Amino acid sequence: MYNILKLNKIAAIGTDRLGANYNCVDECDAPEGILVRSASMHDMDLPESLLAVARAGAGVNNIPLDKCAEKGICVFNTPGANANAVMELVIAGLLLGSRKISEGIAWCKTLKDDPNNLKAVEKGKSKFVGPEIKGKTLGVVGLGAIGVLVANAARALHMNVIGYDPYLSVNAALNLSRHVVTVNNLDDLYAKADYITLHLPLNDGTRGMIDSDTIAKMKDGVRLLNFSRDGLVKSADIIAALESGKLAAYVTDFATNDLLDVDGVVAIPHLGASTPESEDNCAVMAADEIKEYLENGNVKNSVNFPNITMPRTGETRFCVFHSNTPKIISQLLDIIGGNVENMENKSRGDYAYTIIDVTGANTGAEAAIKAVDGVIRVREL
Repeated sequence: MYNILKLNKIAAIGTDRLGANYNCVDECDAPEGILVRSASMHDMDLPESLLAVARAGAGVNNIPLDKCAEKGICVFNTPGANANAVMELVIAGLLLGSRKISEGIAWCKTLKDDPNNLKAVEKGKSKFVGPEIKGKTLGVVGLGAIGVLVANAARALHMNVIGYDPYLSVNAALNLSRHVVTVNNLDDLYAKADYITLHLPLNDGTRGMIDSDTIAKMKDGVRLLNFSRDGLVKSADIIAALESGKLAAYVTDFATNDLLDVDGVVAIPHLGASTPESEDNCAVMAADEIKEYLENGNVKNSVNFPNITMPRTGETRFCVFHSNTPKIISQLLDIIGGNVENMENKSRGDYAYTIIDVTGANTGAEAAIKAVDGVIRVREL
């Protein structure tokens, strides 16, 4: 029986997939797995029993990745599971940022009970005029699962689209419309785009990337959309650019206090993945990832372990998470003994993960492997 701790509400369509051998609870002192959405784990004591964390969503800023790696805890996310939901909101954001729709709706509410409200509407609607998006140029920064969908949808709406992603995957490239122009330099995108939308993770290289310097490289009157992470932009510089007219609008899914009630800001209450379809998709993917890892040691969509999936062969499977140093593999094989049926090893930075299927392993191999210098965690399945 595996104990799975839920730190947030997880759709039952996901947890039901785990089956009778899993006990999914809201409180547990010694869980083997954790399912989480937005709850912060940074101040959480990670129990020795914990083997895996599955984030029902793409971003993992709420999870202490380094701490998990040091303890041999595999962390998963669910890339693409909420991509369509976010894409739809981004398209809505393009229109909200152009046509001043939300401002107009709010103004209409002030006319309630005015006997001449229809006349007032006709007289006042010019305050909310905005351009069409057809024929305009959209710059998409980050062409992952969401960015590709946004780029393709914008093309379907007859926008010109420029994309930038120095880490563009083969799969993403295959799914990207052939009409999307990719550039190798962000400055080229900034100089040409009428609208810019951000779809990239928050890390040391991207934190605060949209600031006064980068905004200065953009076209006058550019409209910026951020449905990724609030930390990608420097809010003070956004506000200054709105006041000067350099930015015509800033549409964001992160309603931080400093941006509320600022003219030109359309703040949405983090609705990107808030659809029942998205929550179901994320829950299903997270549950499948954690189950496959706990039962078979296979790793798919990990953010701190190398990804390895290998069919089961032989009598026993050893799953070893260890430092990425020479000669460890030969030591493991010497200890395990028996006949190796299959083996795979991959590294990720300072760490490596090895799966070994063997028939006739030596008795006590797991305990002996744990004693090897550099081994962080070992499981015998």
